[in-house]
Amino acid sequence: MMNIESATMPFPVQLRTPIRVDPVLLAIVTTLLLGGLVILASASISISDKTANDPFFYVSRQAIAALLGCTAGFACLFVPIRFWVNIGPLMLLIAFALLLVVLVPGVGYSANGSTRWIRLGVLNLQASDPARLCLMIYLAGYLVRQNKSIREQFTGFLKPIVVLVIASSLLLLEPDFGAAIVLVATAFAMMFVAGARFRDFTVFAGLALIAAALLVMTKEYRLERLTGFMDPWADPFDSGFQLTQSLIAIGRGEWFGVGLGDGVQKLFYLPDAHTDFVFAVFAEEFGLLGSFVLISLFAALLWRIFRIGIHAAKAERFFEAYLAIGIGTWIGLQAFINLGVNMGLLPTKGLTLPLISYGRSSMIIAMVSIGILFRIHHEQQVAARPANRRKSVRRAKR
Repeated sequence: MMNIESATMPFPVQLRTPIRVDPVLLAIVTTLLLGGLVILASASISISDKTANDPFFYVSRQAIAALLGCTAGFACLFVPIRFWVNIGPLMLLIAFALLLVVLVPGVGYSANGSTRWIRLGVLNLQASDPARLCLMIYLAGYLVRQNKSIREQFTGFLKPIVVLVIASSLLLLEPDFGAAIVLVATAFAMMFVAGARFRDFTVFAGLALIAAALLVMTKEYRLERLTGFMDPWADPFDSGFQLTQSLIAIGRGEWFGVGLGDGVQKLFYLPDAHTDFVFAVFAEEFGLLGSFVLISLFAALLWRIFRIGIHAAKAERFFEAYLAIGIGTWIGLQAFINLGVNMGLLPTKGLTLPLISYGRSSMIIAMVSIGILFRIHHEQQVAARPANRRKSVRRAKR
């Protein structure tokens, strides 16, 4: 467990200090990003041609979003972590504002029975994506400021739970059940690493499971998704249609796949082939071997992110540690759920595969988060230099 007794602010960074980027993280993210654009082009070519009379409609929009995300992420390289620490309460207000605004009639944009998007000119912003990052930044700061309380007092644990309940309730009003699950799980991971008592987790985890079960049972479409997932072949042309088509695509890939661009299921058989079920297209065209490579890349990404968090904790830079753990948990859990849905291991949740699926706001926020991780790594490297260590020791003695 992590203990916070000393100052938690980052060491001062010299203005002329060159940016130190984690080369391994950069290589993994670049591979996923570029590879994702390639498979998205293959998965979306048919629906793009039909809906927009342009076979590269979706991939070009995704490429622009990736460029915007890379620009925003690059800008985050020059934003000191201290800035994010200081604006934590403001980030909480922004998160709630986003989740409230999307529910305002005439502002929120609806599709497939859900109101999750805010129209910003040419971009539809999915409110849950920036709201999640804002909440993680706030929670990381809270865990630093109230670490003793969250370890020893029930009230310390209760305060972030209240924030989560409000945020999750707003997400369920959209409705976005999958985003609510990811948010709660991510926050729980951050609080667990911060040293929250296990008995507090047990109580709220039990209540969360009961609430989730009630939510599933009280909404017919959620219950249909659950029963359809458990036996999709019982109704392969209705409730089980999407999953059966996904399983057919994965099965057709066999060991080495049918080849890039030669997949059949994306040709209007598999719904949402370019968004939620892009992995099924990938598995069909690249087979089991390609799927193993893709999953290995995500595993490597998580290992690198958690490594940054662990190193930050060892250096007693706890805000950075909690935030890195939160970002890693979010990306890892969302990827796991998406892959599980595609393979029939989990019921449909409507969550994209990070850096791969079509989703412009998701792409931009993912790149911003990665930019913050690069900044965390940079400040760790600068603080670890002998001259900076000596300065920190002298300040501690004063």
